[in-house]
This record gives sequence, structure tokens and C-alpha cells, in this order.
Amino acid sequence: MRPTVHRTPRAAAALKVWDGDGAVRIEPEALAQARNVCNLPFVFRHVALMPDAHLGKGSTIGSVIPTTGAIVPAAVGVDIGCGMVAARTALGANDLPDDLARVRRAIERAVPHGRTDHGRASDRGAWQEPPEPVRAAWRGRLASDYERICARNPKAEHRRPFAQLGTLGTGNHFVEVCLDEADRVWVMLHSGSRGAGNRIGSYFIEQAREEMERRGVALPDRDLAYLREGSPGFDDYVEAVGWAQAYARANRALMLEATLGALAHALGRARTSLDAGEVAVNCHHNYVARESHFGADLWVTRKGAVSARAGELGIIPGAMGRRSYVVRGKGNRESFHSCSHGAGRAMSRGEARRRFTVEEHVAATAGLECRKDADVLDETPGAYKDVDAVIAAQSELIEVVHTLRAVVCVKG
Repeated sequence: MRPTVHRTPRAAAALKVWDGDGAVRIEPEALAQARNVCNLPFVFRHVALMPDAHLGKGSTIGSVIPTTGAIVPAAVGVDIGCGMVAARTALGANDLPDDLARVRRAIERAVPHGRTDHGRASDRGAWQEPPEPVRAAWRGRLASDYERICARNPKAEHRRPFAQLGTLGTGNHFVEVCLDEADRVWVMLHSGSRGAGNRIGSYFIEQAREEMERRGVALPDRDLAYLREGSPGFDDYVEAVGWAQAYARANRALMLEATLGALAHALGRARTSLDAGEVAVNCHHNYVARESHFGADLWVTRKGAVSARAGELGIIPGAMGRRSYVVRGKGNRESFHSCSHGAGRAMSRGEARRRFTVEEHVAATAGLECRKDADVLDETPGAYKDVDAVIAAQSELIEVVHTLRAVVCVKG
């Protein structure tokens, strides 16, 4: 479906919205927020809004923001490099036990999840003693580059970044065991750069605000403060955000291996017997990258959006107990070769907690081995948009390769 085009008088750029001709609702506040971004003088051509778009901080989640000469750190956000990884195993549905709680417990033991308690003995969200695969991933470039970045920007430093490498976190992050359309078993997970990325993002957002104040720049939203290309702050940010994106990718890869190992252990199999020989899809959906579009070299910020170049594989997850999709990009130039990053929230976390009961959550996640308590009501399926409508609205951006149905879900 073609995008809906919004033009604001005197705005630097237009707004193109993939909402399926109105089939997917995007709240007016999110559209107004996106128009604020279009007013920034360095935005190139137009902002692309995906069908999963919803209100964010400063800029809309589900937006693709191409810029020349500047980057908005708050548009990238603090969960830098957050994204998805998925891999098909050699298992079929008949290989899974009737008692899927055993599988969930094995994954929960293998992958630290939940809130980090600053290294206390009770901490289940980080490693007390990172295992050797995590230590090996941290040694070398990740550690040395981080040391150099923090030497120049000490306030961006996290106390124990290595202790959160290979860990899940909280919120909408998850690990799932899924079945595809042929009942083959997949492992899929969602996470980012954890506390280290949060510190980097928060620090440079504040640096951008301070620069705007020094220069006397008036903005429609203080979270649209930007760093100018060529400035020391800009160069430091690009290096730091690139590091956080590499950390996030390594984080997902480590958790994928740990989850596959846990699944093998729960089934009494060798780890190698799970390998289907299919390359895992590992894609960011909160990041910034240097790219060429419409003959121009740009900085492209995808805030809740996935790169979808022609032939490129991506992952669009649904809510708990709903379908998820492995997709192939069509390279649509109007979307800056992008697609949605998920179903998108239909309401805030607070509203979901007020609106839904535990009983409703239990009914909505029937057949899914997952947490069914009050602490996950903000993640219940009804808090999200209909992922099938979101997929249909972007038919000119992607094609579906695999349809996944979760049978086990681990939440932080």
C-alpha cells in the first residue's frame, strides 16, 4: 500500500505514513510528534513513519529520520542497538516435551533476565561471574574501544558493562521458542545494549541539550536537541553509538547460543543436533547508520524500524502469544529501505496495567508457556496493535518469508 503523505507549511520535510490507508491507527499525538521532526532544518526530503508507530520521547517510535549534517541523539534513544535475532533449529514440534515449563526454566537459568541489582548476590539480571563465552566476547575490541571512548567521556561510562553482556533486561525484551508454518522450531529473542548503551545515550542527549542552550537554538521539543557534524561532540557520539550497536549485536548472539544450549539440555540432546545450518537473522531496530539514498550521503536514524533493502532479511515480532514474522525487504526507496520493527503499542504501559486483568492476560496467552502475573500486564497482547494489520500495511516494503508462533516466552 502507498503511504499517506502529510505536508506542513514551511516544514523542511514532508511526512510519509504507511498506515494501510488508515487501516492501522496512529494516534494524533504521534503524528504531531513526527511533524515536529519534519520541521528540523537538516531533515532530508521526508520522514518515513511505519505502521507500528506510536508516541515516543522526542521523536516517534516507528520512524525513519534521514538527516544531513546532524544527528538527534534522543531519536536514536537510550536502548541503542536494540533489535532481534532468530535462528531455525533442526527440531520439529514433535521434538518438544509436553511440559514446556521445563524448557522455560532451562532458558531462565541460562540467560540472566529482569532488573539488574547493581551486582548484589540476589541479582538475576546480570552475571556475578560472567562465563567464558561472555569474557571472550568482551576481551579485545569491545573492551579496548570502550576504554578509549570513556577516557574522553567519563560520564558516559557504565560501572560493569561486561556483567550485562549476554543478558536480557526488562520491558519488552524477551526470549521465545517458536514454531513456523511447517512446525519447525525456532529460537528468537529481543534485546539491546543494556546499561552501557543507556549511559551512552543519556550522556549524549544531555550534551546535545547543552549545545542547543549555548547556541540559543529554539526547538519545538528539547528532546530534538542535535549534535552538528564535525563538532567534537558529534564525532564522539558517532564512535560511542557505533560501539553500543556492536555490543548489542554481540549481546544477542551470546544469548542465542545460551538459549540453544538450554534448549538442548532440556531435551537431553547435544547442542550440535539443534543446528539447522540456517544463518541467524540479527538486526537492529534502534540505531543510526551512514547510508546513501536518492543520490545523497545521509545519516539514517531508525527509531523502531528495520533496514529492509532488497533481499535483506528482518524480523517483525508480534505481542506475547501472537504471530511474528521473518521478512525479506523489497528495497522501497520512499521508506529509505525500511520496515516496521514490531506490532507497535496500542496504549501506554500504565494504561495497559489499568485496563487489563491477570485473568484476561491468562486467557490471551492460552497455549503459551510464559509468565501470567500482574507484573507483565503492560506486555499483554491487547496492549499492542494487530500485527497482521501492521504487516498488511507495508506490503510494498516487505514480503513474509516465515510466520512464527511462540510456544515458550521468557520475559524480564
